[in-house]
Formats: sequence, structure tokens, C-alpha cells
Amino acid sequence: MIIDFHTHVFPSFFRDMKGPLSGEPGFMSIYNSPKAKLVGVRQLINNMDNEGINRSVIFGFPWDNYENFKRHNDYIIEAVTRYPERLIGFSCFSPLSKDGARESERCLRSGLSGVGELALYRTGISSESFNALGEVMNICREFDVPLLLHINEPVGHEYPGKVPVDLGQVYAFIKAYPFNKIVLAHWGGGLFFYTIMKNEVKDALKNVWFDTAASPFLYTPDVYRIAVEFTDPEKILFGSDYPLIKPQRYFNEMLSAGISDSAIMQIKGLNAVELLRLKA
Repeated sequence: MIIDFHTHVFPSFFRDMKGPLSGEPGFMSIYNSPKAKLVGVRQLINNMDNEGINRSVIFGFPWDNYENFKRHNDYIIEAVTRYPERLIGFSCFSPLSKDGARESERCLRSGLSGVGELALYRTGISSESFNALGEVMNICREFDVPLLLHINEPVGHEYPGKVPVDLGQVYAFIKAYPFNKIVLAHWGGGLFFYTIMKNEVKDALKNVWFDTAASPFLYTPDVYRIAVEFTDPEKILFGSDYPLIKPQRYFNEMLSAGISDSAIMQIKGLNAVELLRLKA
């Protein structure tokens, strides 16, 4: 089974918007470009069929406005209800929203399977946002579902969606919730490199997974070989960040990296099956 752990879909309300969206600077910082793509569920399903993807994890956008993220999460709930064998939904909202915990519980009780991709695209995730997620983390632990965080690398070239990141704060957040399942998007900004340190790091990351979203834009294919060597291969989740990049590009890079067939199978789907407790 091939599972894409990181895809974005938007209802027509957001796809058909003209002009700036008031009060949502994070959204505008990424999607104001004429090159930015917004797709709906039907386009995603068609692409899954074309590329041999069995199931996809879908989510919306971490809107600041309550009505925006509620409308988007309702679309995700509807999509999962319509395509239960193809789609797995996560609840999404701004990490700073006072309604985040309530929305998490509402969505999880409505059939969604996790929370994310949470991000602050204008300011970057900080200790303030981590502190605000305490109740959300409690709900995720109660429902035994993962939380997916946008964590980009702290160095290198700039691009829309790249935000200031302090990996020390990310690490402190992980240590504060050792019993929560946490997925760090975009290879966790390279946090997995530190698993070769002595003493505590690998143990602290025992309930942390890393997805590959946007990898072809960020790293050479060697990242797969290095990640498999540095951390356990079962901690890596294939995520395409569709519609940013199509899945086949990732699969070609995995093959060129020279990792084993078993590791590729784990990354492409088996790890997600176990994390989400799916029927293989």
C-alpha cells in the first residue's frame, strides 16, 4: 500500500477567490503568487489514480480566522466521508487559535484521524505557539492520533512558506509531550541528524516521525540514505506536499539513493499504516 502522508486540498470557496483574503496574511504569503496551485479533492483523487497512490492524508490550511478553518475542516470531513477507502483527514487551524482544542475534538469525533499540518507562516513556530498547543496535545493523546507540524530547515535558500525555526524549541516541545505521536513535516528541518548524538536525543524522538514533503526542493536524494542510517527507517513517512510536487519524483529519488527495497516499502506506506492503525 502506498500512502501519501502530506497533501493539501481546498474547497471551491477558497480556490475561486479573487484578490487578497482579509486577515489571513499567512495564506497570502504562500498563495498570492500566480504560480501557486490550489486543488480540490477530485483533482487529488485523479492524481492518485494516475500515480498509483492508494490513500492520501489530506488537510487544509492553518487559518487564523475561526470561520475559515471550520469551513475548510468541514470540507475535509465531507471528503473523508465520501472517499473513506482513499482519504484520511486531519484537522487544521492556527496553532495560536483559542478554538484549536475545541476544533480538534469536533473533527476527531467527526471521523478525522489527526491534527495538522499546523504552521505559522508569517512569524514561525515559537515557544508561544508551542505553549498554546497544550490542550490540543492532550486531546491528540486522548484520541491516540498524531499531530503534524510544519518544521522547515533553519538555514539555506528562502522560499514561500519558509519561516524562522529554532530546533532547540522544537526539541523542547517534543520532550514536553513524550507520549504524543508527533510528525515533523519537511524532514523536521533536519532534526533527525541529531539522532546520532550520545545519550538522550534518539530516545527523546522515539514517538517522532519525519515526512518527506518538498524534499526534491530542499535536499539531494542522499537525504534518504542518510536518514535511514541516522534514524530508524520506520520513522520516515512519504509525503508529497501535493500539488506542489507529484509523487513519482519522490519515488525516483528514493531509488537513486540506493536504499533497500524494504526501506522504500516502509517509507512509501507501511510506516503510515502502522502509525494510523490502518488495515493493510
